[in-house]
Amino acid sequence: MTERVVDTHLHLWDLTVGGYAWLPPGSPLHRTFTAGQARRELDAAGIATAVLVQAEDSEADTEFMLAQADAHDWIAGVVGWVRLDDPDTARRQLDRWQRHPAFRGVRHLVHDDPRADFLDLPAVRRSLALLAERGLPFDVPDAWPRHLRQVAGLAAALPELTIVVDHLGKPPADPAEFRDWLTTLRAVAAHPNTVAKLSGLQRPGEPLTVGSARPAVEAAVELFGPDRLMYGGDWPMTVPHGGYGRAWEVLSALIGELPAPDRARVLAGTASAVYGAPERVR
Repeated sequence: MTERVVDTHLHLWDLTVGGYAWLPPGSPLHRTFTAGQARRELDAAGIATAVLVQAEDSEADTEFMLAQADAHDWIAGVVGWVRLDDPDTARRQLDRWQRHPAFRGVRHLVHDDPRADFLDLPAVRRSLALLAERGLPFDVPDAWPRHLRQVAGLAAALPELTIVVDHLGKPPADPAEFRDWLTTLRAVAAHPNTVAKLSGLQRPGEPLTVGSARPAVEAAVELFGPDRLMYGGDWPMTVPHGGYGRAWEVLSALIGELPAPDRARVLAGTASAVYGAPERVR
């Protein structure tokens, strides 16, 4: 595949910077992952640029990513964190982060938040309205089943807010659950201000294959279309499952089945539209 590619979902974390309490101690992920390591993975796949995405709900994590963007031209943007349940604090943080040209969006680890109604909270809605006013997209991570059902309502309430569904909301393996996921994703995709990432499709306990990923990818193409889909490598979350190369091999094969103009949108065009992420060359 020779098209330009922007990886819209790559993590870096430093255990001396953040707590990353969700990392299982003793797991292959419970260590620092550096920009140098990420660059080697991207080089091996022939990918020039990537967008960094927050891995902790903290200012320290966002500061760390912005510093990495200062140091490495291949980082095309940063999706950071603000305190969405406190609109005044969110406004101050946005004022600060937006002084940095690499800051391109906001994410909150909703799947780790104890409040099941987080996306429906009035304070959170007010903060997300601030994002809409400033043209910043909002990434929603591993959303199935708890939060994906709230995304359609959020999209309807804030039609000026671009909402990015990371990892397609984590489609489940169980056939009955998959049907429920598909119905829910269809309701989300019906809103034109929603976008989804072809990323993080590893199923627990199963190898990632073209066959295992195909139903979810084909559904996403049908529901969102290439103009509202983006590729994401989700490294280093892929490390325990074959690494960056394996995830890229599977997703690039499926994306490669699309007509050339559609491939170009999924691999780079949608990323530019959503994150304003230019192609940066080392």
